[in-house]
Amino acid sequence: MQATGTTSVLQALDSQGGVYMFGAYLPIWLMILIETVCAFVLAVAMGSPLAFRLASRKFDPRRNHPMIFESAIITATVCLMCPSMSLLADFFYYPYYKGFDIIDFMCRWFRLICYNLPFAYFSQMFFVQPFVRFAIRHLFADSISQRNEQNSNKTVKPSDETEAIADVIIREDEIAATE
Repeated sequence: MQATGTTSVLQALDSQGGVYMFGAYLPIWLMILIETVCAFVLAVAMGSPLAFRLASRKFDPRRNHPMIFESAIITATVCLMCPSMSLLADFFYYPYYKGFDIIDFMCRWFRLICYNLPFAYFSQMFFVQPFVRFAIRHLFADSISQRNEQNSNKTVKPSDETEAIADVIIREDEIAATE
């Protein structure tokens, strides 16, 4: 902000003419809108369905502990979304004024993945997932308790963590035997 002589980031961006995106300077609200729409479309079209399929290949939601299955879904989602969003970010913010070089593009993409993946994984696993669980558990407490009462006789859940881990190992052996 010393270069622009401003006191806030938004003022600095305004003095530059916006954020460099697609080879031009765009207003910050447009940049946020573009990124939000792209992230939502990717998550709905690719991230969520594929993550559920990947997690279901190794874990059976009817037999495994729900925490293990949800953690597998989160891991798969992060492993799918981080490279795809990093690719989009590299495409959006590539310095096109220097010319386009595919090797430079791929190196920048790989660097973005390396920067983003650890933060994305740990923030999803330890902050976002617990917060969403807490919020849903409190917002929909009545309907969750009713559904649990209806399904209490239908599901077979492991009684403790060691049974859940044993179920995971058995499931992995079954999948390996079919492949």
